[in-house]
Amino acid sequence: MRGEFLDLSGARIYYYAAGTRGAGNPVVFVHGFPTSGHLWNDVVPLMPPGHRLVVLDLLGYGRSDRPGDRELDIRGHAARVVELLDELNIHSACIVGHGLGGGIAQSLAVRHADRVSHLCLIDTVAFDAWPNFAVKVARATLPITKFLPPRWFLGALRRALARGYTDPVRVARSIDMYVRPFADEPGRGALIAHLGAMRSDETTDLATRLSGITVPTAIIWGRHDRVTPLETGRRLQAAIPSASLAIVDDARHFAPEESPRPVADVLADLLRR
Repeated sequence: MRGEFLDLSGARIYYYAAGTRGAGNPVVFVHGFPTSGHLWNDVVPLMPPGHRLVVLDLLGYGRSDRPGDRELDIRGHAARVVELLDELNIHSACIVGHGLGGGIAQSLAVRHADRVSHLCLIDTVAFDAWPNFAVKVARATLPITKFLPPRWFLGALRRALARGYTDPVRVARSIDMYVRPFADEPGRGALIAHLGAMRSDETTDLATRLSGITVPTAIIWGRHDRVTPLETGRRLQAAIPSASLAIVDDARHFAPEESPRPVADVLADLLRR
């Protein structure tokens, strides 16, 4: 496993490569808000051999550059994923997306269909069913709260993340890692920019085009997800032809961390399709 940075249109994006190259399709893992590639750390070692695995930190998250004035909406992130595929000489890949990353994966599957060999959506945003109430309140109060110190934002972010886990104490280290990029004044600005870009316009536009997705598709959902409800997963299964739906009984929103084995098993089955 090695990590390095790619310059994509003037912004450094961090990624690491794992797995073993073989006849299998490459797999690209795309995290959501407000996490990083760390989300996939326990899934990657469980993946079947013969696949090149690529795990990235989206712009403004993890080790990647802060966003500045670059686009942070779903289409902006999707365009950078296409750039990353180009830089790594990957023509098409299995795209695995969690949360906001699942919205990015949907955008790729519809608007860049030739770059997607398989699709996996995990506890993803979709349709007009997001952002949730907490994010809407946070956005509405930004004219006032944006002047509060970073520690206030970090406290709110920690509480929001904890809701996504069955046992937040067990994953306290992950939560620490996810909030770290937002711990200073520039980080607060990046977090505000992320919140401002959380809009459902792209997933709403894609809703009527999901029926055109023909690649093998798997949907994975934590049964007790309190961030993106299971009903959204059922709607996606109905919208995407031949999509499968796997429900992880013991997980909430962050199924890749809480239940890596079921997630990896579904991905292994998907890659055989």
